[in-house]
Amino acid sequence: MSRPLAVFAYDFDGTLAPGNMQEHAFIPDELGMDHADFWRETQALAEAQRGDGILAYMHLMLEKAREKGLELSLESWRKRGASLRLFPGVEDWFGRQNARADALGLDLRHFIISSGNRELIEGSPIAQHFERIYASAFIFNEHLDAVGPALAINYTSKTQYLFRINKWTLDEWDNSGINAVQADRDRAVPFDRIAFFGDGLTDIPVMRVMTDHGGHPVAVYDPETPITQAAAAQLLADGRARLAAGGDYREGSELDTLAADLLGQMARGVRAELFG
Repeated sequence: MSRPLAVFAYDFDGTLAPGNMQEHAFIPDELGMDHADFWRETQALAEAQRGDGILAYMHLMLEKAREKGLELSLESWRKRGASLRLFPGVEDWFGRQNARADALGLDLRHFIISSGNRELIEGSPIAQHFERIYASAFIFNEHLDAVGPALAINYTSKTQYLFRINKWTLDEWDNSGINAVQADRDRAVPFDRIAFFGDGLTDIPVMRVMTDHGGHPVAVYDPETPITQAAAAQLLADGRARLAAGGDYREGSELDTLAADLLGQMARGVRAELFG
């Protein structure tokens, strides 16, 4: 008999890693730009074109990379991702949570839901731990060079991927499955067995969906950055997050203890469903 599925889903930037991934893996070192200037240009482009900020930053990444003569191959993007700096303990986190879930009779899966670059995350040291990496992605031509945006995930479209997980309709292109009528009791992963870890404003719609459907929204902040702590406190005060902890993923940390408690709650919920 298969074990009940449980899910930990994560934003990436500011949640598993400090700052924005492009600021560590691309903008300063290869473009030679101050990251604040890059984001100002992104905002100006989005406003001028009345467009989406995610599409704007992806367009600028490619435009400026071409101007610099930088490599745009899929492999080059993944190599950039290998240098991403993670919060303490992240690399050991997944195996530890999986072992806890297994002991509780749960089949725990991990997902990314991020506005960042999928190709960079695919090159990171933790990519192998995720069932799916839902993140903004490039189109690649027959030579496997990036030529434009293929998928843009912004703060509102993130919510779609919660329902893909909930229904276990995981392919990004599958519109019929995600829109099919399905009773809550028949869905693969009920929201009370999903926890979402996010850091700020771009995660508010996701956290609201989680709260409204009985999920577990967790605000994560950078312990070294007061502004992110304030953002987490505001998410709690506004009722958008139910829990908050600093981005320390090491064994015994506040976040680690919180995760253990969440898995325990999920397991108790399964037992209650089975035995009343």
